[in-house]
Amino acid sequence: MSAAAGKKTPLTPYQWKLFAFLSVATFFEGYDFFALTQILPNLRAEMNLTEAHAGYLVGFINVGTILAYLLVRKADVWGRRQLLTVTIAGYTVFTLLTGFAPNIVLFAVAQLFARIFLLAEWGVSMIYASEEFPADRRGMVLGVIQGFSSLGSIVCAGVVPALLNTTYGWRSVYFVGVIPLVLLAFARRGLKESSRFTKVESAQKSLFDVLRSPYRTRILQLALIWGCTYACTQNAITFWKEFAVAERGFTDGMVGMSITIAAVGSMPLIFLSGKLLDVVGRRVGAVIIYLTLSSSVFLAYNLEGRWSLTISLVFAIFGVSAVLPVLNAYTTELFPTDLRGDAYAWANNLLGRLSYVAAPTLVGVMAGSTGWGPAVSMSTVFPLIGLVFILWWLPETSGRELEETSAV
Repeated sequence: MSAAAGKKTPLTPYQWKLFAFLSVATFFEGYDFFALTQILPNLRAEMNLTEAHAGYLVGFINVGTILAYLLVRKADVWGRRQLLTVTIAGYTVFTLLTGFAPNIVLFAVAQLFARIFLLAEWGVSMIYASEEFPADRRGMVLGVIQGFSSLGSIVCAGVVPALLNTTYGWRSVYFVGVIPLVLLAFARRGLKESSRFTKVESAQKSLFDVLRSPYRTRILQLALIWGCTYACTQNAITFWKEFAVAERGFTDGMVGMSITIAAVGSMPLIFLSGKLLDVVGRRVGAVIIYLTLSSSVFLAYNLEGRWSLTISLVFAIFGVSAVLPVLNAYTTELFPTDLRGDAYAWANNLLGRLSYVAAPTLVGVMAGSTGWGPAVSMSTVFPLIGLVFILWWLPETSGRELEETSAV
């Protein structure tokens, strides 16, 4: 076992408050991720979009995850708390504008900006969490926060079939999502700046300063691992409804039910994924999670029966969610506090998410000739490549303080 034996370090009342806030904030990452997935066939029908157009749309919107780099790196200048405030406000505004979009162009632009703020919020939440919680509980905290993202997915999957039948159709999915975000903007009061960040001297850095540091190789290694992971995870759930409806004859209600069952079934596993990383270590945990991801996504796009597909989807959703605590742990633990935001932005947002943007576009184009099943199935080889890189390049960091794990 890589985690230290004995009783775990207790959390303070403030840490519990921060834990709850970051968990609720991350809830909307899951809600937004599933929202586009669930409304895509209806949006295509209303806007007269082909399968290839759907891939282009998802790819364009996901450019926002790369542009989020410009905000995430500001965590090392503005501070974790101020950036969290800005990102929550921005995401709220552009989610509302999405619901009012009169055409596909404005829908895509509003969602592009919503993704910029959403992914910046997600990134700074992970940095915040890694810095403010005990080393022996860091994996658990990151896993539970990611679990709330999955809870957002469950809520979205559960309410979308009903919302699609309302007067506003797919637009109501975004209108409903704005209400809790407004409340969250007020709930942020009372949060403190990260204790580790307050101890370092923040300064404006050029875009390339971090790549001139001794941490350049780590950034590039993690960027490649993120890229390999996203090449599969970004397609796995996004296009499952398209696959189920077009190639297995599912209705909207059947898809909603299957995704809800799968999401609920995956929840206990997702919440335990962070604990797994603290108990068996980051490397062994990565082996378990990445193998599950690759195999389950393949089965979810190749099996025939409704229930066999749904069971495969349980583990696919688990894998898609559980790889994130693995990589968030490594990407926050392997860099010093004064470079953590910038390094995270480079490895995840700017470089790692290139495949996040390209993969849906390529799969959408391929699906026009091969179908969704074969197109998505081909992407399942990439997590296996990413796992090889993890075992080859990355050290064990479980249970160690950030000051130790970030040393070159």
